Amino acid sequence: MTFDKIFYGVVRIFFRIFFTLYNRLSIKWTERLPEGKNMIIASNHCSNLDPLVVGVAFPRRLRYFAKEELFRSFLFGKIIRTLGAVPVSRADSASAAAALKGFLKFLEEGSDVLIFPEGSRSPDGSLQPLEGGVGLIAAHSKAAILPVFVKGTYDAMPPGAAAVKPSKITVTFGKPIAFDPESYKGKGVREKIMAELTDSLRALESTAS
Repeated sequence: MTFDKIFYGVVRIFFRIFFTLYNRLSIKWTERLPEGKNMIIASNHCSNLDPLVVGVAFPRRLRYFAKEELFRSFLFGKIIRTLGAVPVSRADSASAAAALKGFLKFLEEGSDVLIFPEGSRSPDGSLQPLEGGVGLIAAHSKAAILPVFVKGTYDAMPPGAAAVKPSKITVTFGKPIAFDPESYKGKGVREKIMAELTDSLRALESTAS
């Protein structure tokens, strides 16, 4: 076992214990996670805690892009890099083509990827309109999308906060959105994917507790 895998295991266990004890972390699954297939995990986003929380709640290692400012702290940067984060500059993040290529590469390598389809953190903790990038990635990769709704991170660490408050956090994984090959043909594929993902996330938001 490599040092990276050992460090990943230690970091994941530490934060799982931390969030469980300090934030009463609760993880709910609508149905069992399919084995043997990498997925696109699409989550709402309202706090810098979200990648950490989803990362410890999901049983497999995730890959995702994070703004390079988060890596300026050596310790925090090392932690999120270990949990699968890849730094990206604002200029790169503004390029839809670069992001699409990067996520497709992760999926081709067999990784599960984490995407925040709202594009930026919610200003009030509620689900915001989704951007279409995740639909494009799903249409190109044919990977299933696993919707997930995180509740409580906005109260625990809203934008601008420097410390984590002991607010309860719940992570709810929905039913995977998978399309048969015929669904990827013709026009309107991305719109169909985005409509179903939006409905799934709103349903999870309405039942989150």
